[in-house]
Amino acid sequence: MTALLLLGLLACQPQQGTQATAITDYEAARDVFWRSLYADGGNTLYCGVRFTPESRRGLNIEHVFPMGWVTNSLNCGTRKQCRQNSRQFNLIEADLHNLYPSRSDVNYQRSAFSFGHVGGERREFGSQCDFEVDERARLAEPAPASRGEVARAMFYMADRYRAQGLVLFKRQRSLLAQWHEDDPPSEAERRRNDRIESLQGNRNPFVDNPALVREKITRGEFN
Repeated sequence: MTALLLLGLLACQPQQGTQATAITDYEAARDVFWRSLYADGGNTLYCGVRFTPESRRGLNIEHVFPMGWVTNSLNCGTRKQCRQNSRQFNLIEADLHNLYPSRSDVNYQRSAFSFGHVGGERREFGSQCDFEVDERARLAEPAPASRGEVARAMFYMADRYRAQGLVLFKRQRSLLAQWHEDDPPSEAERRRNDRIESLQGNRNPFVDNPALVREKITRGEFN
């Protein structure tokens, strides 16, 4: 009886690389994102602009860990093809921990570029939006105030979907680790983590335990 009970409990535990709830595709995730996660509004990730449910025009949802990287890892074709033929892609694309509100133009310019340092302060998205893109080098640099959130979303994805081939290469990994340490989790980020747990059933462990990033890097778990 004890053995059967233990097996039953283990079967109910969310596994690494699987989704914890029935948010099975991006269309469902998008609905949950606006209706529940940001039902009262919030701040855009890269520009830090406050928005309300009534002032969402010009905003969309940013996948911090680019979906182009995921299609390559899964080798499932184009994004449209992956949605049609890969259940795993749909689950990854729908993961709320990787989704943030963003100005549409900033999201578009970021594309699937890696994060890095971009020389100068061009402020091409306005003086109040500290976000630079170097298309030639394929790099995007967010403001210091959002770098920790960016880093923890990236580490979460590489950790949770490691079995599906999501990785962070050394240069990106080192930079994100520094950003993570320089910009620790805020109270707002912790509340977001709580809210996502209630909606999706799992947490970003690097928000709860920031020291875990260095521990996993030391063990080579993001390679």
